[in-house]
Amino acid sequence: MRRLTLSIPAILAAFISLVPLTSAYADGSATALVERTADRMLRTLETRRAEIDADPRLIYDLVGRILAPHFDFELITQAAVGRDWSKATPAQRDDLVTGFREVLVRTYAKSLLKYSGEKIVYEKETPGTRKGTVLVQTRVQAPGSTPIPIDYRLHRKAGSWKVYDVVIENVSLISNYRTQFRSVLARGGITALIAELDAKNAGGA
Repeated sequence: MRRLTLSIPAILAAFISLVPLTSAYADGSATALVERTADRMLRTLETRRAEIDADPRLIYDLVGRILAPHFDFELITQAAVGRDWSKATPAQRDDLVTGFREVLVRTYAKSLLKYSGEKIVYEKETPGTRKGTVLVQTRVQAPGSTPIPIDYRLHRKAGSWKVYDVVIENVSLISNYRTQFRSVLARGGITALIAELDAKNAGGA
């Protein structure tokens, strides 16, 4: 199984830039939303840095309120679970989405604490492979290192842009988790995967 090997701060530098505001900007593009909101997120972090350093748990609320609502966690979870999604009951699907959402929020929140000013270069967005989707390409530059390509797949949902996948150095976030989930599903099915997510969250994963 291939795991993402990028440094957490470099990945986070791009992740946190994907928090679309509820209102559209002048050109209505996903890239415009990404750029403007990156600045908002980082300024919020800078403003509250002393408060967060004193109580790091505050970062969970920050990510949960500002970032999480703009990711399509249901679509992300469904894609990561793959064909076994159809075997899950409605209640199990809710548990999967809730558990996976918390895993990702915890990961983003902890990584956000390590952000150290990596530069983000935004490329021109291109149409996605499906109608109503776009690909926003970025390059994350840390001092003294090779730029890291991180691309975002967004789609329109209820009139706003939602992130449904992130591709880091040509490795899809969804595909990476699907590989991990597959082994758990093979051992114990949906019930085992829900338990695995719950265990990760209980352990502060």
